[in-house]
Amino acid sequence: MSGSSQDVRLVPGEVDLATLRAIYQGNVTLSLDEGAREAIAQAQRTVETIVASGNVVYGINTGFGKLAQTQIPANRLADLQRNLVLSHSTGLGDLLPDNVTRLIVASKIVSLARGHSGVRMVLVDALLALFNAGIMPCIPAKGSVGASGDLAPLAHMSLMLLGEGQVRVQGEMISAVAGLAKVGLAPFVLGPKEGLALLNGTQVSTALALRGLFEAENVFAAGLMAGALSLEAIKGSLKPFDARIHQARGQQGQIAVAAAVTALIEGSEILGSHVNCGRVQDPYSVRCVPQVMGACLDNLTYAARVLQTEANAASDNPLVFSDSGDVISGGNFHAEPVAFAADIIALAVAEIGAISERRLALLLDTGLSGLPPFLVHDGGVNSGFMIAQVTAAALASENKSLAHPGSVDSLPTSANQEDHVSMATYAARRLGDMCFNTAAVVGIEAMAAAQGIEFNRPLQSSALLEQAISLIREQVAFLEQDRLLAPDIEAMRLWASRTDWPQPLTALLPSMRPLTAE
Repeated sequence: MSGSSQDVRLVPGEVDLATLRAIYQGNVTLSLDEGAREAIAQAQRTVETIVASGNVVYGINTGFGKLAQTQIPANRLADLQRNLVLSHSTGLGDLLPDNVTRLIVASKIVSLARGHSGVRMVLVDALLALFNAGIMPCIPAKGSVGASGDLAPLAHMSLMLLGEGQVRVQGEMISAVAGLAKVGLAPFVLGPKEGLALLNGTQVSTALALRGLFEAENVFAAGLMAGALSLEAIKGSLKPFDARIHQARGQQGQIAVAAAVTALIEGSEILGSHVNCGRVQDPYSVRCVPQVMGACLDNLTYAARVLQTEANAASDNPLVFSDSGDVISGGNFHAEPVAFAADIIALAVAEIGAISERRLALLLDTGLSGLPPFLVHDGGVNSGFMIAQVTAAALASENKSLAHPGSVDSLPTSANQEDHVSMATYAARRLGDMCFNTAAVVGIEAMAAAQGIEFNRPLQSSALLEQAISLIREQVAFLEQDRLLAPDIEAMRLWASRTDWPQPLTALLPSMRPLTAE
C-alpha cells in the first residue's frame, strides 16, 4: 500500500472495534498472529485425514445444500470446490466500496484463522498478501439473504483466488490473474472444503453493519454537537441536563449524554446571560436530548458488542474440531445476530436525524426560538433556511421507511432446505443510505445553530462550541442573504461525517473506548 501505513496484527478471537475501524478507514497492513498458524494447519490435516479415509462428511466430499446427500469421488473434489465458487458468483449491482471490502477480507482472514475451517495456510497468506498490496476483490452489493452465509458476495470475493474475473487496485480494474501476479501468485486449485469455507460465513453482512456502526457513531457525535449548538442558539435551559435527574432514572446512555452536553457548554457566556430569564421548559427536542440520544447510544453500544463478536467468529459450515477429529454441521452462517444489530443501528440513526430535524424547525420558528424568522435578516426578500429545513424533513422521513427492520423478513431458498434466512445483508447495507441522510440533516441543523448563535453576539459560547463554530465557518459562511445552499449542505454533511470530535464526544463512541462486559 502507498504511503506510511499502520501494521495491524490480527489475533483471531481478539480483534477489537478500534482495530476494525482502523481497517475500515484504510492505510493499514495486516499480519497474522503466529499462534494462529498451527491451529489452521491442524484443521487442514483433519480434513486431509477424512478424505484419505473415504468417510463421507458434509462439505468435504458431498454436494451442498439440498445436494448434501450426493457423495463426490476424491478425483472430483477439486472440480466440486471450483464449481461451487463459480456457480455461487451471482451477485449484481454496484460494487462494494474498498472500505467495506477491506473489512470483508480482514474478517474472513480472522474467521479462517480460528482453526475451524480446514483450509491451507497458503490461502490465508494469499488473502493477507492481496490485502496488503491494496488488491481488492470486486464484490457486487446485492444477492445475499444472510444465510447460508453471504454466499454470493463471498463467492465474488473468492473468484480472485481462482484467477477469475477482475480486481480493483486504487480504483483501477485489472484481471484477477494480473492481481495475483502482482504479489507473486498464480491462480489456486482449491482443496477439499476450501471453497465452502471461503463462501460460508457472515463477513459481508458484518462488514456492512460495521460500516453502518462507524458512520452512525460519527453522526451521533455530530448530532450531540448540533444539539448543544441549538441549545445555545435559543438560550435554552441547561437544567434538564442536571446529573441528578439522570442518576434518578439510571439509564447509562442517558447519564453519559447529559454529562457530555454539560461538558460541551461549560464556560459559556451565553448560558450565563439568561440564568434568571424565567424560561421554564424547552421543547422535547432540546429538553430530552439525554433521554433520546442516550437511548441511541445504548443501542449503538449493544450493536457494537454483537458486531465485534461476529467479526471474530468462525461462521462457516461445517466446522472442524481438530482435538477430536470431528467435523460438525451447524448453522453459524445464519446472520440473525447481525440482522438484529443492523436493525438496532437503523433505529438509532433514524432517531438521531428525527430529533435533529425537530430542533432545526425550532430554530426557524421565531415564536419559539426568539431568533429572526428563518434565521436571516430582511425576511421576505430572503427565505434563509426555510427550504433547507424542507430538505432535512425529506431525508428524515425517508429514513423512517428505511428503518423498517430487515430481520423480520425471510424468503426460503435452496428448495426449502434453507427455509429461514436473516436478510442481514440488506439490513446492514441500507445503513449507508441512512447515515448519509442523517449526516445531511444534522449538518443543516449545525449550520443553522451556528447562524443562531451569531445573532447572540457579542456573547461567546463555550470554548468547545466556539471551536465547533470556527470549523463550521471554514465550511460555510454566515448567511447574510440568500445564496445557493446546496454546496453548503454537502459541506455540512461531510462535517457531520468526520471522526475528529472533542473528547466529551469520542469518550461515548463504542469504537473509540473499551467495551466493558456486562
